[in-house]
Amino acid sequence: MKKTFLLLIILFAFYSVNAQNETDANPYQKNNEIKLNLIAPLSGAVEAGYERHLNKNSSLGISGFFVYDHKKEKDTNYFISPYYRYYFGKKYASGFFVEGFGMFTSIDGKKIYSADHLTFTENKDIYDVALGAGLGWKLVTKKGLVFEANAGYGKLLFNGDKTEHGVVAKFGLSIGYRF
Repeated sequence: MKKTFLLLIILFAFYSVNAQNETDANPYQKNNEIKLNLIAPLSGAVEAGYERHLNKNSSLGISGFFVYDHKKEKDTNYFISPYYRYYFGKKYASGFFVEGFGMFTSIDGKKIYSADHLTFTENKDIYDVALGAGLGWKLVTKKGLVFEANAGYGKLLFNGDKTEHGVVAKFGLSIGYRF
């Protein structure tokens, strides 16, 4: 299933690039973006991302989320999440968007408490893959500053029963630069 999903994303991206006609092409358009999530530090983590715009309405990207304070973030250790976005705005790769994402994640295993609830056993880290969807909104200034708000929800595919939950969520208020 993972191979099929990845193949579909690659074929769709290839089709999007080849389907772009000459009137859409703008040799001066900036197609790369880097971003930093401003709300990730509230949960003791850092999230950064890169996005490559394929044309006016679509892009491929990847983001990485790494926890540095395990007291605030209860169970996630990190995730790496590639995504595809489709934009509905009038300007180049901006406005309202929908996204489909995959995610490779490391999550703490279930905590098993003893009958007296005084001691517990913690399972090892669980590695899993998730698939999900999200939506958001992006504003780009003339100087290339990017402001973005997004949310996404997905499901763990293989080891959800070994964790405290079987779902993943992505939230972001990001600032970045388009170059």
